Formats: sequence, structure tokens, C-alpha cells
Amino acid sequence: MKVEPVTRGPRHHFFGYYDKCPWDSTGRYMLALEVGFMDRPPSPSDRVTIGIIDLVEDNRWIPIAETRAWNWQQGCMLQWLPSAPHRRIIYNDRRDRKFISIVMDVWSREKYELPLPVYALSPDGRYALTLNFSRLQWARPGYGYPGVPDPWRADPHPKHDGIYLMDLESGNYELIISLNEIVKFKPKLSMKKTVHWFNHLLFNKSGNRFVFLHRWRRGKQEWYTRMLTADRDGTDLYCVADDDMVSHFDWRDSKHILAWAHQYDVGDRFFLFRDLSREREIVGEGVLTRNGHCSYSPDGRWILTDTYPDSENMRSLFLYDTKKEKLITLGKFFSPPELRGEIRCDLHPRWSRDGKKVCIDSAHEGSRQVYVVDVSKIVTTGI
Repeated sequence: MKVEPVTRGPRHHFFGYYDKCPWDSTGRYMLALEVGFMDRPPSPSDRVTIGIIDLVEDNRWIPIAETRAWNWQQGCMLQWLPSAPHRRIIYNDRRDRKFISIVMDVWSREKYELPLPVYALSPDGRYALTLNFSRLQWARPGYGYPGVPDPWRADPHPKHDGIYLMDLESGNYELIISLNEIVKFKPKLSMKKTVHWFNHLLFNKSGNRFVFLHRWRRGKQEWYTRMLTADRDGTDLYCVADDDMVSHFDWRDSKHILAWAHQYDVGDRFFLFRDLSREREIVGEGVLTRNGHCSYSPDGRWILTDTYPDSENMRSLFLYDTKKEKLITLGKFFSPPELRGEIRCDLHPRWSRDGKKVCIDSAHEGSRQVYVVDVSKIVTTGI
């Protein structure tokens, strides 16, 4: 399988998480980030350059902005705005000791600020879900941003902090689910005297509900996780998975969620959960046996996923055919052993909008760069 680099050194490039598409709607341009180091976490003073890769003109790098709100795992939540995916982007930044988001026209460079940072956008591009990135920074280093202290640091589950919904047109926002509220929702004994936070928000395909992770831990112990869903305004809460561990996930459609999770009766698996019900099924039994950053192809047939480094420091990239229940290896990539913890370079595989290509971040050639893999023959023929 041919793996093409679309960025080059000496500077490092990456995109971030697996649940966002870096390609614009024309397929010609990709978003990415550029920075001069890769061997330490970002400090409050470190800036990262936002740029566009012109795939037609020899992968020409076009720098367009900078931000001071970023991390190695999820970047700055950089993405094309669903309402104008051919020219407008949104990303997080820091202004006056506050995290915000910026909407920018990449060609005219016109932009405006929104009062909160963003985490996930609704499919129509009207709403954003978000959370406290300062709390996330100390609770889960590598996923929040440095530079702004958490005003609720001393409160294990504040009633004035949690998940927010913001209107991207007006900038109006409201707290829709507080940490104090979620602790009282179907509480578990393990929650007593623990610190709580939210992570990983994602709208469903219709934009009427979203999924999120509620995590808690005592001191430096391993955290517990449960996966919940809610209507867009935070009502009609439902606990989908509550057996101590849930990791990566993706919506297959507006009712089903694929997630790597633990279930007391069978252990760790990829499960397809049905929202608002106790229905579940195991996906890829005996084949998809390791946790990975999973996502469905645009047509819903293929699952793209990866692995963490094995004993030889190799990461694998897979396609799983849900129709034939067949696993296809797209490649294996060396992971420098010095890149661990929050500075690791996960592949974070992402689909193109037409489902014919995937892209990854990787450091297998000695620097952190963005690569594209053409999977059109596989998804067309199933071979």
C-alpha cells in the first residue's frame, strides 16, 4: 500500500484527532499544523502555525494563521466549518487569559471571534459543544491547553462548569450539563471523594443528540469512564456504557455508537451500542482485538482504525469490512520510543470526504508529518 507524505521537514506537521476531516469539500486542500519541535509538550508561549496543503500544486504549504491553544493529540480543534467547507475554518486560540475560537475565511482572511473554544460541531455548522480546556489540561494532560488556570480547580464537581452549547452565529452559549449534575445521575460507589471531568464530545449524524465521556479518579489512580448521550440542549440524559472503561468511539448513524469498551460479562471489545436502549453487539470478534481510533467510512461499510505501539514500537493501520467481516492491513509504522505520553504521535486515521483516501500523522521517518493513503481500490472492490 502506497503511503504518500503531503508535508515535509525540516519543520514538523500534524493535524490532530481522528474525528475531524482535514480535506475541504473540493478535495484539493487539506488543513494541518506546523511547529518547530516535537519532543516536549507545548508551553503557554508556544505558537503553532495553521496552514493549508495544496494537493494539486506539489503539496504547497500555505500558512494562514497562528494559535496558542493547542496540544499534540487534538491540535487546536482545527476543522472546516460544515456550513462553508470550501473556504471557512474554525479553530481555538487564547486571548487575554481566556480560550476562545476563531472563524476564518481562508481566502479573504476575514475572521471573527467567538467567546468560547470549540470541541465538536453540529453537522449543519450552527452549534458547537465545548468544555473547560483548563480543567482538561490538569485532569488529562495532552488534551487541554496550558496558559489559563482553572477557576474550579479546587472543586471536584463544580455546578457552574461542565458541557456548554454555543451558537456559532450569535456566540450565545449556555451550560447544558454541569459536573455536579452528572455526579448525581446514576451515581456509582467509585465516584465518592473523586475529581470529575468531561472528555470527547461528538454530535450524532443528525445533530439532535451527542455522546460524551464522564471520567473520575482519586489522586493519581487510574480513572473510571462511562459513556453517556443527551439531546442537543443537554436533556434526556442516557447512560450507554457504565462498566468502568470506554475509550475511542464513533457514531455509525444517528442511533448507533461504535466504541472500544469494557463490559463486565465479556471484557474489552469493540461494541456497537444502540442509543437509548440496552442493545449492543460485538464488532470484529477475534479480529478487531486492540483499542484504536475508530471511524466509519462515509458509506458506513468500512471501519478505519489503528493501534498503539506493539513490543517492536510498530503501530498498525487497518480497514475492517463490516459486510465481509474481513480485516485489511494498510500498513505498519515505526513509533519513536521517545515519543510517549502526551507527546506521542498517534496515527489518528481520518477519512476523506469521498471515502477514497485516508490520512494519518506519523513520525516513522524521524519527523512528525502528515501522510495520505489511497484506499479507493479496496473500498470499491472489497479486495
